[in-house]
Amino acid sequence: MEIPSAPALQLRIPEPARGHRPADPVPFISAAGEMRKPDLDEKVERIALMRKQLLRVLDDAGNAVGPWVPDLGIEQLCRGLRDMMTVRSFDARLLRAHRQGKISFYMQCVGEEAIACAQQRALRPEDMHFPTYRQQGLLIASGYPIVDMINQVLSNEHDPLRGRQLPVMYSSKAHGFFSISGNLATQFVQAVGWAMASALQGGTAIASAWIGEGASAESDFHAALVFASTYQAPVILNIVNNQWAISTPEDFARGASATFADRGFGFSIPALRVDGNDYLAVYAASQWAAQRARANLGPTLIEWVTLRVGAHSTSDDPSVYRPDDESARFPLGDPVERLCQHLKTIGAWDDERQAALQEEVDREIADAFAEADLHGSVKSGHTSDPRTMFDDVYATLPRHLLEQRDRLEA
Repeated sequence: MEIPSAPALQLRIPEPARGHRPADPVPFISAAGEMRKPDLDEKVERIALMRKQLLRVLDDAGNAVGPWVPDLGIEQLCRGLRDMMTVRSFDARLLRAHRQGKISFYMQCVGEEAIACAQQRALRPEDMHFPTYRQQGLLIASGYPIVDMINQVLSNEHDPLRGRQLPVMYSSKAHGFFSISGNLATQFVQAVGWAMASALQGGTAIASAWIGEGASAESDFHAALVFASTYQAPVILNIVNNQWAISTPEDFARGASATFADRGFGFSIPALRVDGNDYLAVYAASQWAAQRARANLGPTLIEWVTLRVGAHSTSDDPSVYRPDDESARFPLGDPVERLCQHLKTIGAWDDERQAALQEEVDREIADAFAEADLHGSVKSGHTSDPRTMFDDVYATLPRHLLEQRDRLEA
């Protein structure tokens, strides 16, 4: 009997569709107010559909609708608007500084401001964020001195990190901002470990892990989910899906999954997919996930759907791989404009107040930059004393490092 020959084995090689346009459309988009709000302890199987919906609070007219509307007063909403506008003005001034040759490198978060700013306001000061390089809003919304942020980017003699980090890789334990790592995805494992340590010590602080959709393909991401699921760690697992991992569209990192939120369901972790350009939706989802963690109900994974409006970094030219009109076509709009429209809809805002706030924010950033610029930058030779490289690493310096420091002083 003749055995038929088997077909040759093949691999699935992801390829974007011809004329790929990530922002056209956003898949599984839902109407504002459509997604129900589950109980904190609801079983993951019962909320499985949420990983293929889109949690939205603000409708196209700027009304807040549905069960997820957070309890935020006008003062809190205005503060959120100011946070986002400050981040955007900060980014614009630092990008100009790069073009002026004062800094070597910069990364903006234009279009993504609501995600970091709203979550910071929804969590507590003692909680610890493990961010990527695009969450400067966490620091600004927490009240971290903007002058110190600029000093760090300039790497001057007043840099709080003493020139030990690349520009934009901030660190502040006091403000719940863990040191940014240049190695992608490592912060996800660290966040889960920190959350486990907090629980083991009987603490009350939770952790928040941040990652981009491209880096979620790294093995550290999956290792973090294993530990978070197994030990029910009190951690929020944030995936910021801004459609582009440098020049690679999202469908490469997502693999065969329909959404990035699918990843949580595979580990029996409740997963939400949220409109990341809706400040109210971000606040509500972050608050819900934090409440679950504090109630010892374990981790929550959140996919924030947004758009990287600008370049990946100052080393990138997005015009090579992205359509020029992408941001204009993005169906979730602009986070600053949407919160501004909501405040106008409820009668708490107008164009005159918006213009005045923009002027105030721009002046604050300009003054902060001028103050930091007085101390020069690494490019002008104004740097920290090289002997400080031996500080803040060991409680007691070992002998060989003492000898090296002595030789440097000599």
